[in-house]
Amino acid sequence: METPLALREDRNAMTAASHEQSFPDLREGVRRLCAGFPGAYWQELDRDRRYPTEFVTTLASEGWLSVLIPEEYGGSGLGLAAATAVLEEVHRSGCNGGAAHAQMYTMGTLLRHGSAAQKAQYLPAVASGALRLQAFGVTEPTSGTDTTRIRTFARREGDHYVVNGQKIWISRAEHSDLMVLLVRTTAREDCAKSTDGISVLMVDMREALGNGLTIRPIRTMLNHATTELFFDDLRVPAANLIGEEGKGFRYILSGMNAERILIAAECIGDARFFIDRASAYAGTREVFGRPIGQNQGVQFPIARAYVQTTAAALAVDHAARLFDEGDPAGTEANMAKMLASEASWYAADMCVQTHGGFGFAEEYDIERKFRETRLYQVAPISTNLILSHVATHVLGLPKSF
Repeated sequence: METPLALREDRNAMTAASHEQSFPDLREGVRRLCAGFPGAYWQELDRDRRYPTEFVTTLASEGWLSVLIPEEYGGSGLGLAAATAVLEEVHRSGCNGGAAHAQMYTMGTLLRHGSAAQKAQYLPAVASGALRLQAFGVTEPTSGTDTTRIRTFARREGDHYVVNGQKIWISRAEHSDLMVLLVRTTAREDCAKSTDGISVLMVDMREALGNGLTIRPIRTMLNHATTELFFDDLRVPAANLIGEEGKGFRYILSGMNAERILIAAECIGDARFFIDRASAYAGTREVFGRPIGQNQGVQFPIARAYVQTTAAALAVDHAARLFDEGDPAGTEANMAKMLASEASWYAADMCVQTHGGFGFAEEYDIERKFRETRLYQVAPISTNLILSHVATHVLGLPKSF
C-alpha cells in the first residue's frame, strides 16, 4: 500500500479540483486502510469502552498521522489541506479519528517553537509511530475554555519545574507517551496581560505516571478515552520547556486553529457518512409498496444535509488554505468548525430519522456515530464561544464577558 510518504500531492490541488476530488490518492489510501476496521470492530470497542489500539497503530505505522511533520524528521511534509482529507475519509468510512487526531496537530507547538534538540529528539519518533504525542493538557475544571485562568502551576527548582494542579477532559492520556502541558509559571495577578506568564512543558507520561501524575478515566456517552489529570509535585526537567518561559499562550494558538480545522474535516466526514447511509437506505427500504426515498418528506432532508455539508466543506477548505499559506486563520478556523459541526449534527439526526427504529440498532453503526458527532457542538470549542468571537473580533460588538 502506498503511504503519504509516496504521495507527493500538488500543494495547490485544492484550488484546481472540487472538494471531494482533492488529494484522490490520499483519500483512496485511507479508504483502503479503514476497510480493515469495519463497523463490527468499532461496535466491540464501544461496548467495552476500549481504545482502538490496532487502528491507531496502523494509521501511525503507515504514515497517515505524520503528514504535517517535515520530511527531514521522517514525515510527509504536506499541508493542513492534505491532513483534512485524511481525517475526512477516516470518518466517512465509519471509523473515528478522535482516537488519534491529536498526533497530527499537537506536535505543531514543538515543531514551531521547540529547540533544534527537542525536535530532533521527539519528531522522528512521533513520525514513525514509535512515540505517541496524543495528549494536550489545557482545560481545567475551574477555567473551562478561559485558558488565561488556568491554575496548574509550575515552580522552577534548579534544573526542574515542579508542577501542581489539575486538568480535565484530557483525551488519550492513558494511551500517550508524551503530553504538551500548559501551565502557569507566573501568577495571573502578577502579569501585565492575562495571557502572560503561561508556559508549555513537554511531559514524558511514561516517567510521570505514579511519580506525581495520576490519571483518572471519565466514563462518557461515547468511547473517547477521556480523563482527568492530577499533578502533585510532578518534576519535569527544565530542558522540556518549549520556547520561552511565559510565552506559551501564543505558542498554542496556532495549534488550536489546526485542531479546529481538522475536527471540522472530521465533521464533514461524519456528515457524508450519514448522507451515504441515509441515501442507500432510503433507496432500498420499501414501505406502502414504494421506496421511502421517493417521498419528498424523506428525500428533502437528505438533500438539505448534502447542501449544508457541501457549503461547510468549502469553509473548511478555505480555512485550511489560509493556514497553509501562513495567513491569519483564527476566525476562519472557528467558523469552519461551527458550520461543519452543525452540518454533521443535522445529518446525524436526519439519518436516524430516515432509518426509523433501525437507526437505534447497534449493528447499523448510526447510533454510535450519532453520539460521536454530537461532541463537536461542544469541543474543542463551543458554538457559543465561536459566535462570541465573531461578534466581538469581526463585527466589533462589545464583549459580553
